[in-house]
Amino acid sequence: MTRFSFKSIGPGLIFAGAAIGVSHLVQSTRAGADFGFGLLWALLLVTIFKYPFFEFGMRYANATGETLLDGYKKLHKSILPLYYVLTFATMFTIQAAVTIVTASLAQMLFGDFLSVKIWAMIILLISTLILLIGRYRLLDSLMKIIVITLTVSTIIAVVLSFTKNTTTLNFQQLIPNNATEIAFLIAFMGWMPAPLDCSIWQSLWTVEKQKVSNSFKGKSPLYDFNIGYALTIIVGICFMSLGVLVMYNSHLTFSNSGAEFSNQLIKMYTNSLGSWSYLIIGIAAFTTMFSTTLTTLDASPRAMHKTTSLLFENFDYFNFKFWLFLLTIGTSAIFMWFSTELITLVKIATIISFLTAPFYAVINYKLIISKYTPQEAKPSVFIKVLSWLGMAFLIGFGLWYIASL
Repeated sequence: MTRFSFKSIGPGLIFAGAAIGVSHLVQSTRAGADFGFGLLWALLLVTIFKYPFFEFGMRYANATGETLLDGYKKLHKSILPLYYVLTFATMFTIQAAVTIVTASLAQMLFGDFLSVKIWAMIILLISTLILLIGRYRLLDSLMKIIVITLTVSTIIAVVLSFTKNTTTLNFQQLIPNNATEIAFLIAFMGWMPAPLDCSIWQSLWTVEKQKVSNSFKGKSPLYDFNIGYALTIIVGICFMSLGVLVMYNSHLTFSNSGAEFSNQLIKMYTNSLGSWSYLIIGIAAFTTMFSTTLTTLDASPRAMHKTTSLLFENFDYFNFKFWLFLLTIGTSAIFMWFSTELITLVKIATIISFLTAPFYAVINYKLIISKYTPQEAKPSVFIKVLSWLGMAFLIGFGLWYIASL
């Protein structure tokens, strides 16, 4: 029987670090600010219905020692090229979005003597050096500290907000009824707790963890993943609560810019509780976004390297370092020349994430019940039923959004 220990925790917290970002700090808080607790149903349902498809990434990697990408190649020859195109089309925008929000928070916390763009370059450089020098081992170690820090500081911030709250909280659930609200709901669910293609990242990190830790096998990966996934739900509810307690019914117009919205959040929180709370919410917000910046900068190049090697055998020029540098350069170019279009690009990326979710849900399910997954690793009847419900949920809401256009 495999013994579970703190040392065996790894990919689950890295997944949490990747997931807890714009979807939580910006989208969840915005949901609370605009709808109160009215969209709590959406947060809970989408995380429940996405769970099996994320878990399949860990399950397949743990059972076979391969990533989901290896499985996709076996499943059908068209899946990998489609994934390759989708990832290449969105990875620069996603990286730019999370980095610019992180940079704006760094400017608020550490000083405005540098522009947001310069802070963004510095954060990209630091993250790149961490990944080049420390590789997976350092990422694994850092994320334990970062995710624990962001979780504790966020919970403290919420508890303090509740102690200051004097209004009656309303938990009546709401269904958006116009095109703008429906678009927000789809974008909110698209990245809550993360896009479904992050299941591929989970499988990549699981394989890497098994390379560096002999104890990461058996039930350890499942415990590890469940801890990380539970944290994404808890922190999502926390940021929604902050939006309700600090921003709801404030009658202010909130910026569509993730960076500006983050600044508004910190300033309003400070005004509500006092200047002493600035550091707590600042740490919570910055660690939330830095964790996402670092993990996405690792995951996209790792996934593109693996996909390239599977599509073009014996061709290893486009390795992890190549994709890392390309992503860094491409992200920097967006900062310099396309920063005014960033919000539009992010909105498109989040909606694409939701509309492509059924694709990843179906292929992950087909792979996990296929002959390529060992019999003892196949999901239980309960997980299968949850998967069917999840696919119906994702397809149904996708069609609802398209019909509302």
